[in-house]
Amino acid sequence: MLRARTLAAVTAAAASGVLLLPSQAQAAGSVHLYKIYYDSPGTDRGGNTSINAEYVQIRNTTGAAVNLRGWTVTDAANHKYTFGNFVLGKGKIVTLRTGRGTNTSANVYQNRGWYVWNNDKDTATLRKANGTRADVCSYNSTRYDYVWC
Repeated sequence: MLRARTLAAVTAAAASGVLLLPSQAQAAGSVHLYKIYYDSPGTDRGGNTSINAEYVQIRNTTGAAVNLRGWTVTDAANHKYTFGNFVLGKGKIVTLRTGRGTNTSANVYQNRGWYVWNNDKDTATLRKANGTRADVCSYNSTRYDYVWC
């Protein structure tokens, strides 16, 4: 019965012209913004632990590792982070933390002494080394502390 309903749904979608296959970009995957945690827990007093609790995650859903050298992440006020020689493995996520720390394969640090992401609204833009926009993610809420992109 379930198989018959599924076949009927696929047939109806095909007849209506709806394409059920992923687009070329979706099939190939992408390097994109994944999550922004813009309001770190507690009072914003500027301690490194608090500053590092705000972050942007970037995810690689392609079938290969991608070198992010020269890629940038900016906010609406044009605070900019530029990746050095950093390889993001296929299927991996890197967390770009605002404060200070030692870069690893899972975390990179902007080495800033104050917060970047506004607690109410902001826009993150991810650009490739050649300046082409790879992704953008915005939020406009004080109800939540993070946004899935």
